[in-house]
Amino acid sequence: MKPNAILLIGPTGSGKTPIGDLCQKQGLQKKNCFHFDFGENLRRAAEYGFQEEILSSEEVLFIQKVLQENLLLENETFFIAEKIFRAFAGENEIEEDDLVILNGLPRHIGQADDADRMVNIQTVVVLECTPETVLKRIRLNSGGDRSERKDDSLAEIQNKLKIYDTRTRPLVQYFATRQVPVKPIRVEVHTTALEVLEKL
Repeated sequence: MKPNAILLIGPTGSGKTPIGDLCQKQGLQKKNCFHFDFGENLRRAAEYGFQEEILSSEEVLFIQKVLQENLLLENETFFIAEKIFRAFAGENEIEEDDLVILNGLPRHIGQADDADRMVNIQTVVVLECTPETVLKRIRLNSGGDRSERKDDSLAEIQNKLKIYDTRTRPLVQYFATRQVPVKPIRVEVHTTALEVLEKL
């Protein structure tokens, strides 16, 4: 069973999480939506937060290292992401005609190939946001989702932006060449999730 999915791509602070949460709350395209925030679920897995024991202790230690060092899962460890997604899908009883909002996965081209086993990505939404705007949005907490984040120092933000430019942004061209519709949406300092949702 592979549900359809919309992939949200955008730099840190561009509002992916509030948009995904709003889609889950209101639905989209007359479908039930389930927001798969990979970062949030990765943090949950690191704390053994799933109902079932889906990961070994070695895998949990690896996830904790990934989170501490701001690393990406590479191809050889993608099976961990797949375990987490399948646990999420099972808990939420996601069905084939539901819509998954992917946020944070895939993060690079290698992951995109592997993600095809889990979902059918039917649209890529690209949140276009300059580095200056990112810094202002994070400082002002424009999306309302940063208050408990511990990874928003200037150095960490700059590192995330660098990873986004080198590893994640190429996904736009990757999906475009595979005839997956790509929808760019400009995000400014005070852009809200509702304003973005109205453009989807």
